[in-house]
Amino acid sequence: MSSFAVDAGSSSLGEADHLVHDLVAGLGLPEGTVACTHLIRTGTAHVAVSVRLPPGAPAVEERLTTFARTRPVGVATGTRRLGPAHLADGAAVAEAQHTARQAGRAVIYPGVAALTGTVSFEELFAVSAITRVAVIGGADQPGRQDRLLTRDHVRPEWHDGDLTLAVTAVERGLYAPFEVPNPTPCCADHA
Repeated sequence: MSSFAVDAGSSSLGEADHLVHDLVAGLGLPEGTVACTHLIRTGTAHVAVSVRLPPGAPAVEERLTTFARTRPVGVATGTRRLGPAHLADGAAVAEAQHTARQAGRAVIYPGVAALTGTVSFEELFAVSAITRVAVIGGADQPGRQDRLLTRDHVRPEWHDGDLTLAVTAVERGLYAPFEVPNPTPCCADHA
């Protein structure tokens, strides 16, 4: 098994990010693993998680089955499904999207640990699995020496087979990921 997905019915990206880290730690997933979150729009909208293991990774089927039996989750591994049907179906959607590299917001991927503070785009491409940058808001594409203010939160997404980071211009030569860490929920200041 080179890929699988888990759907715990996570209600937010933050909750799904925690599930990703629980899976990596709990299953002992190796370096080179790519773990993504996926919006599931069937039933009540929620977020599922997909995982792709690097070539030659040790088998995790037994640990994954144990994980699935001790929590209210759905699991999909190719044609196999475990857990409640609605969650297993959500997991199957996430697994298919990740396998096709057409959707999925990467939380764990090669090089993510090196993307802290401010890095050049040359460094971003050299140390991480990110292969493309998309500038939101019509700004010019960054040059290789331009800098990325990571805010220690770099979440690229699969688009057309490329792990693509959406960025926005902060000032000339300085960009930041479009997704901000710990966003303020809508209407938080209206309570």
